[in-house]
Amino acid sequence: MRHYAFFQNRECEFFPCHRTDDPEKFNCLFCFCPLYHTDCGGNCTYHDGVKDCSACLYPHEPAHYDEICARLKP
Repeated sequence: MRHYAFFQNRECEFFPCHRTDDPEKFNCLFCFCPLYHTDCGGNCTYHDGVKDCSACLYPHEPAHYDEICARLKP
């Protein structure tokens, strides 16, 4: 594992902030999704024009670190 690509804050009062079957692999590094304002490819819905990410685990899965960083590059 690349330790810089994973962070977990189990002391956070919201941990885990999304339902997950594997809390040991829940990545808190992208707590606020950096892809929120884009077509992220995650499992989100829209309600009255507001993006609802509550069912999305995309940024919280360690395997997506490289994909997220690649999308953020100009």
